[in-house]
Amino acid sequence: MKPLIQKVEALDEGHFVHVEWEDGSESCYPCVWLRDNCQCPHCFLPSAGARKLVFEDLDVNIVVKEVTLADREKISIIWPDKHSSEYEAGWLKKRCFSEKARAEMREDLFLPEHQYWGSDLQLPKMPFEEVIYNDQSAYKWLCTLKKVGIVLLTGAAARQGELVKLGHRVGFLRLTFYGPTWQVQDKADANNVAYTTGKLCFHTDYPVLQHPPGVQFLHCIKQTATGGESEVVDGFHVCNKLKKQNPQAYEILSSTAVDYTDVGIDFCEFAMQCKQRIIDVDARGQAVRINYNNATRDTVFDIPAEKVRPFYAALKEFNDLLNSTEHKLTYKLKPGDVVTFDNWRVLHGRQSYPAGAGLTRHLEGAYVDWDVAMSRLRLLRKKVLHRD
Repeated sequence: MKPLIQKVEALDEGHFVHVEWEDGSESCYPCVWLRDNCQCPHCFLPSAGARKLVFEDLDVNIVVKEVTLADREKISIIWPDKHSSEYEAGWLKKRCFSEKARAEMREDLFLPEHQYWGSDLQLPKMPFEEVIYNDQSAYKWLCTLKKVGIVLLTGAAARQGELVKLGHRVGFLRLTFYGPTWQVQDKADANNVAYTTGKLCFHTDYPVLQHPPGVQFLHCIKQTATGGESEVVDGFHVCNKLKKQNPQAYEILSSTAVDYTDVGIDFCEFAMQCKQRIIDVDARGQAVRINYNNATRDTVFDIPAEKVRPFYAALKEFNDLLNSTEHKLTYKLKPGDVVTFDNWRVLHGRQSYPAGAGLTRHLEGAYVDWDVAMSRLRLLRKKVLHRD
């Protein structure tokens, strides 16, 4: 049902346009915003979905000269310089400034809902080939990945290159200093702790980058008979626990800039340095990204000496929560399994496995940025659900 307008009028000496809707609800639009978002060909380029109006030409104190209800499906405005604008009812309704409408828009654009979990998680599973070739399956995969943070894809071929297909399904893979894809296996003179047979503690990948990759793919090509189990934990769930259990520790980890470093040669030579907070938070203090990798945490620590021990105490409490049996999930990948997870939220680790003369365990890894994954999700939603 298209929204219909009952009445429109200017308020506050023309600084606002007030709309009464047929369903009884009301909306109030600032005139500076309406003028800034004029949809006429002079001010807007439809083929690009982009504003042509330059900001220098916008009067921030603008008022309407005349506002009329052209029909019940759009309003017309005449501005003091005689420029005219029209706004469709559906367009306006979707962009209402009420708290309820803004929350609905956030949900529609960004899918912020999270399903928190612990060791009792039933790992979501989907066939790899369905995700590659079926739009509904790909849409379900990305929605689940956004909400739960992890999905296991099954039945991929046990050979290198399958992640390139998955990257193309989403858009494109993220190139890093370890290459477009990278091989997790025991290597002589390993340039990364992942390329050994030892235990990997819970971590997120690449906090040494200013913008760490958002989504990680790990494809099992060969698995060792003993050891090598994968472990994951919902970092956002643990952050909520820490915030409730020890608010001071949470504040320390969300405000202290930690130095990270990674130096070596792989896809090309690199010497990376970065400062990250272990817990990145939004304006409400809610965790939005975890940046924690003990292996690449630098020996340099750019904080006053008296703050060091409190930081370590806070990190120890966080780390203990990550490793508690109620929070971590342990599973073992089989050849052909592809685990896909939110690298900003889900921390992952690995149990050690025996070193052998030959190759006993081989995973291929790759990254996709959340911007790319969310772009594909929105496109698939439009196609699958036939939504604008």
